[in-house]
Amino acid sequence: MNTLTCSRKIAFVTPNLLVTVNNEHTSPATVKSSTEAMVNDAVINTREAFIEYKKISPAQRIIFLQTIAAEIIAVGPTLIPVTHKETFLPLARLEGELQRTTKQINLFAELLKEGSWVRAVIDIKENPAVDIRQMQVPLGVVAVFGASNFPFAFSVAGGDTISALAAGCAVVHKGHPAHPQTSKIVAECIVTAAKKTNMPPHVFAMVEGAGYEVGLQLVTHPLVDAVAFTGSYKGGKALYDAASKRERPVPVYAEMGSVNPVFILPGILRQNGDDIAAKIISSNLLGTGQFCTNPGIIVLPPLHDAGKFLNKSSELISASKGGAMLTGNIHSSYSHGIKKLQEHQRVRLAGKGIEANEDGIATPHLFVTDADNFLKDETLQEEVFGPSSLFVETNDKAAMYNIAANLQGQLTATIWGTDEDLKEYEGLVHILEDKAGRLLINGVPTGVEVTAAMVHGGPFPATTDSRSTSVGTDAIYRFTRPVCYQDFPQFLLPDALKDNNPLGIKRKVNGREER
Repeated sequence: MNTLTCSRKIAFVTPNLLVTVNNEHTSPATVKSSTEAMVNDAVINTREAFIEYKKISPAQRIIFLQTIAAEIIAVGPTLIPVTHKETFLPLARLEGELQRTTKQINLFAELLKEGSWVRAVIDIKENPAVDIRQMQVPLGVVAVFGASNFPFAFSVAGGDTISALAAGCAVVHKGHPAHPQTSKIVAECIVTAAKKTNMPPHVFAMVEGAGYEVGLQLVTHPLVDAVAFTGSYKGGKALYDAASKRERPVPVYAEMGSVNPVFILPGILRQNGDDIAAKIISSNLLGTGQFCTNPGIIVLPPLHDAGKFLNKSSELISASKGGAMLTGNIHSSYSHGIKKLQEHQRVRLAGKGIEANEDGIATPHLFVTDADNFLKDETLQEEVFGPSSLFVETNDKAAMYNIAANLQGQLTATIWGTDEDLKEYEGLVHILEDKAGRLLINGVPTGVEVTAAMVHGGPFPATTDSRSTSVGTDAIYRFTRPVCYQDFPQFLLPDALKDNNPLGIKRKVNGREER
């Protein structure tokens, strides 16, 4: 067994790694990287576990997922204070996120219980004789990369890991260096749940690394069958490029950020401008702006009152306080982005929050530019991860449409308007359908509900595959593929495809859905 040590206090063993958890804040610089041999062993062992795990019945997998959720709930009182020290995120926020995480795990357990997610299709004909059946099967070993800004919901037991395990895949998770102790505690919950439910012992493994070497080794390992990543454009694109050079290509699902544009239409701005400003600014400042759905671009309508709306938004920003950012690197990137906007000749600073005399505190900023400049300079579409926004002034309806048409891919796009506005600007919706994975009317994009209908994804560069989602039950299909069984005897068929339908699931038989 390979050994990795930090310092004292809570010790546990993952299948490939002996780790210890310290009760003090840990910086990425103190995270020891798993060696090349350790990463290789983790992948090989996980691959062997997958061969057994894919045969595990849905009923057993359900119990496994439910036990993971129960283990996480049980360690909550110990886990949340540790995460608070590592991330500086408020306790109330972490408590809510932990509930969301366990809710998400149980949602996938319910998906398996209902069973129809396998998309069973049966086509039987007599003349000519045809017996063809199809269903979804798991891909294999999935390499999952945790996110810095959601230490529970998008990390070790987050949506990527859980949807992969629900699909029947095995997982090698790379713990995020921004919260290493949190990652280890949650990893132990999964390992313990696997032991309690008699899962293959290496169905889940975790490796660590503050640099890029461990990540690159994972995505290029020949036994890794898919990759899931949440983070920056630079990091996600580097992993995607590395995976594309493999001899055997594999899918890479990288969520890489978004500026989440908001379009405000004339009628609703006249009626309710102050309230809209309060909601958008509050959304922009939520979590110190460290949400991938943070509204970063606000497009104003061709209206005299738009100036009043902008002034109100500037007042709200100027009266706001900054907050601690997750890591020093994130704060440094934010500061660099702010400086770049401040130095731009055709961008003006319209509002700045109250500065704090502390290191690592991000001060909110509100910038303004015009439509012509925004359209000429693509760098203004770059995400500034943090409490910053860029308001774009337009002179006519055509300018709003032009901005929408020239946007890069986004996770979300929002329109504020009255019914009359929305009828007049209906074309804006059709443009934005091609630009984002989630469209909102009269709301804010922060807050991603975990439901079957949710899409958390979008066209490049928001993600590397716009056909998928990383939130909601459809996330499971990132880690499955269809297999066709032709002229199989009943005893060889998976239960989902047998004539007597022992699982009682909904199936499409000769073109008709039935149970």
